[in-house]
Amino acid sequence: MESAVEELMPRLLPVGDCDFAEDFDPTMPPRTPSEYLKRVQIEAARCPDVVVAQIDPRKLRKKQTVNISLTGCHPAPEGYSPTLKWQQQQVSHFSAVRQSLNKHRNHWKAQHLDSNVTMPKSEDEEGWKLFCLGEKLYSEAAIAVSSNENLGIDYIKIGFPPFLSIVSRMNQATITSVLEYLINWFGEREFTPELGRWLYALLACLEKPLLPEAHSLIRQLARRCSEVRVLEENKNEEKVSALNLLICLVSRYFDQRDLADEPS
Repeated sequence: MESAVEELMPRLLPVGDCDFAEDFDPTMPPRTPSEYLKRVQIEAARCPDVVVAQIDPRKLRKKQTVNISLTGCHPAPEGYSPTLKWQQQQVSHFSAVRQSLNKHRNHWKAQHLDSNVTMPKSEDEEGWKLFCLGEKLYSEAAIAVSSNENLGIDYIKIGFPPFLSIVSRMNQATITSVLEYLINWFGEREFTPELGRWLYALLACLEKPLLPEAHSLIRQLARRCSEVRVLEENKNEEKVSALNLLICLVSRYFDQRDLADEPS
């Protein structure tokens, strides 16, 4: 074994064979360069040729990859499921929106943002939730907007809409991250128009074929929409149409057909 090591790692400096003296004290500093190199030689000789790691299998079990079977959407209550024609129309319109966005992306990206628009960094989850939903929803405080004040729209309070000049500046990594932030937010809170507008815009910007993380996110979105829809008592609520739209786009445009609503 030693000869094999010598062949792989030839000596670069003329260091003679070291003798393993009994009075060798590794704690004492070497006095000469030659003594230092001999000490390195001694330490290397004391290392075993083969080292076996002592692994605790109990720690590995906690980090095993787990396969989770993803359930489908909750079936729509009777009378809540959209017709097949309606779903096909939404998919067609959504496709046209995506084509127009891609065609004019460079134009909108070149437009200057207003001075009050500061887009958060991609990894700033709280910043993006505040940016998209506004202080009112973010803090869940009932902030009444006075109709007597004529100061214009305060986007800091109500959230910035997904203007084309904003979403056109977002790369795919940022789009996926913001989508994740908002879907996680939606998982614990009610559906709102502000949230719906941003989810639609982000889906319109999401490139196909989907990355695995985006694939998982949109399925999570569709399932959450179906959960919220089941709890709605009035099928004519605008919220139901918005939830149906998101389920439709995920299932029929992004080809997650197992999540599709059965036509009424």
